Amino acid sequence: MPLQTTCIGAFPKPDYVPIKDWFQIQLGLTSTSGEVTRRATQAAAREDAEDEALYQKATLAAVSDQIACGITIPTDGEQRRENYIHYHCRHLTGFDFEGLTSRVLRDGAYEAELPTIRSRIEPDGSHFLDRDYAQAQSATDRPVKITVPGPTTIIDTCANVFYDDERSLAVDLADALNFEIRALAEAGCSFIQIDEPLFARNTDRALDFGVECLERCFDGVPDHVTRVMHMCCGYPGHLDDHEYHKADPQSYFQLATALDRSSIDQVSIEDAHRHNDLSLLEQFPNTTIVFGAVAIAKSQVEPIEVIADRLSAALNHIDRERLIAAPDCGLAMLGRDLAMTKLTNLCQAAASV
Repeated sequence: MPLQTTCIGAFPKPDYVPIKDWFQIQLGLTSTSGEVTRRATQAAAREDAEDEALYQKATLAAVSDQIACGITIPTDGEQRRENYIHYHCRHLTGFDFEGLTSRVLRDGAYEAELPTIRSRIEPDGSHFLDRDYAQAQSATDRPVKITVPGPTTIIDTCANVFYDDERSLAVDLADALNFEIRALAEAGCSFIQIDEPLFARNTDRALDFGVECLERCFDGVPDHVTRVMHMCCGYPGHLDDHEYHKADPQSYFQLATALDRSSIDQVSIEDAHRHNDLSLLEQFPNTTIVFGAVAIAKSQVEPIEVIADRLSAALNHIDRERLIAAPDCGLAMLGRDLAMTKLTNLCQAAASV
């Protein structure tokens, strides 16, 4: 059997989608992160039927494009999200999306205007990801994966003026996320992914309470649901930025044992942008690895043979049934044509190994 393939989350948005992506700040398409956030908040508040039709159209197109490339487990493409984090936070109480606060993010990688936590975090009582899943799943008979931001990554992408300690904040976030994840599982979603790139940035926090909160996010979720977590090492706001400050690749080794002993079924790591020591895969004797085999912040297209060679090398360190080929992270900054070219090469390489 050929290796399975999947995407991580975001897929390029068509021009007609009512919201822009955060990374487009760097491209001059909007002025500040705060402006993107405010526009997305306004769009969410409109509940406009015309906007809704555009989101649905873009979601169906994103799934269909992934299927056309050969992806076996597509995502919804995150077409409704200005970024994968704040979209979810907008559905929780405690966040102020009007009074934004400027903060330095990602271990000093960049600065942005962020929503501010001003009261206790709780679900607002309504579900939304089950709708996103149902729309995306209607485009295919292949299982669609839906992504959720993890507690420690939310903490690093917001400003907190309410909680006295990060653990308490992380626990409340995990409980609020669990409310949505359970509804997503009830709706039939069999692949649910929690995105925690901040694990790689701050391994101490990840080991202190991050893995514990991952488990809390999935509390009560049925066993037939595949529990996925993604931890890349961080990406810039535009292509071919070779000076961007990424997380230490050794963080994967520091986190491997704790994650492998957890209830997480699949761990997604990057390998294309920056190769790992493949002995890393041996640190996951129980866990399936979603292996980043094409770069998402480089315009260069990886040839099929190069991808296949790297996947073959990985198979020297992990059982075949526990390796899934994927991009390093979300594909939004590539643009549709480049994203589809890379995905097609990825799928052909996975089929050839």
